[in-house]
Amino acid sequence: MIDTRKLGTYRLNLIGIGTGNPDHVTAQAAKALNAADLILIPRKGESKADLADLRLQILSQVLTRPIPLAEFDYPTRDASGDYETGVNDWHDEIARRWHAAIAPHEPREVALLVWGDPSLYDSTLRIASRLGAETRVIPGLTSIQVLTAAHGVTLNEIGRPVIITTGRQLRDGWPEGAETAVVMLDGQCSFQTLDAERFHIWWGAYVGMKEELLIAGKLFDVGTQIVETRAKARAEHGWIMDIYLLRQVSK
Repeated sequence: MIDTRKLGTYRLNLIGIGTGNPDHVTAQAAKALNAADLILIPRKGESKADLADLRLQILSQVLTRPIPLAEFDYPTRDASGDYETGVNDWHDEIARRWHAAIAPHEPREVALLVWGDPSLYDSTLRIASRLGAETRVIPGLTSIQVLTAAHGVTLNEIGRPVIITTGRQLRDGWPEGAETAVVMLDGQCSFQTLDAERFHIWWGAYVGMKEELLIAGKLFDVGTQIVETRAKARAEHGWIMDIYLLRQVSK
């Protein structure tokens, strides 16, 4: 367990920074960053070093004064056992590493840059709750917004709902009653399990960044292209963040 008494009194600011484009940082986010006494910077290994570099690039354009940075190594999730147990243990370890990075500085305001929006499909808030600190969320642009804008499409059909789901859940079957689904956290291109004739797909990787890749079309026509493009991009960069919108189409 984390002894939160050793952290002192501080506020943890979870700041949405969009999808890596410094232009996506809002004025509210910039103000919160400049008000911080300490900024946490996660390191995710050499293959993902440019993710940390992106955070540093954003800070170099936003900060108006020097602010101490506290780096910490991001742990790897154990995927060998039960999924929920593995995720909870992983979150516990991340919280312990936040604690170790924050404690020596005794700050009043701590900032952590979060891709997209910290309140949407992200576990940062769940991890923060383990520290027992006051937490404030600064909303940011989400990959969903940037994806639909990049493709010039609406998220939903008129009067129709949208499902936000994961690749793991999509592999269990198309969401019952859904016409449109946004799929996140999918490292296996789970759309391959669907009847490709029934769907249109709008896919994007590194959306909003200079490396942005976009493919759209009938799933039957572009599915293989997406799989091959994704694999090539991941090999080239060492990491990939992608998202896609699926919509059932009339035969």
